[in-house]
Amino acid sequence: MSERSDLTPSPTLAAHATQTAATAPAAPLQDWRQAHLGHWLNQALQKFEARVLVLMAGNEDMPLALSNLAARGRLSASHVHITRHLAQEGARLTDLAQRAGMSKQAMSKLVDQCEAWGLVERAPDAHDARAQRIVFSAIGLSWLLAYREAVAQAQAELRTAVGDEVATVLALGLEAYAA
Repeated sequence: MSERSDLTPSPTLAAHATQTAATAPAAPLQDWRQAHLGHWLNQALQKFEARVLVLMAGNEDMPLALSNLAARGRLSASHVHITRHLAQEGARLTDLAQRAGMSKQAMSKLVDQCEAWGLVERAPDAHDARAQRIVFSAIGLSWLLAYREAVAQAQAELRTAVGDEVATVLALGLEAYAA
């Protein structure tokens, strides 16, 4: 699979974009799997998240240890799940896993790793003495700020690459589709 350096639709995608599945000609078995919107959405997400991690690694305000982990490729899109889904007031592990679309076991391992790196802490739940809440640590709040700045920069880069009108239509369309 080749990585595209620009965000211009491929000729294959452009040809398929105007056809419905019912009217599309039969494509060779391999072609259709690389030329549908789900494929391009996945490719775009991977590119966007990779760019966010690169920007975070270069953020001078991010704690050095986390910056080094990001620069060495030790932080991944999985770690972004915590950043994206953990509310600033914290959340129970089961709620965090559900928001991220992960199993409780997978989220537990991710939280353990993030806790070891100092991103999050476990705190008692004020409403249930048996439960714990996952909350951002002070370092985690710095990470969250670096994440916000990196996302804003990556969005600006996407807007520059595809143009304001396309970026706006893309954002509105994806928001409507996801709702």
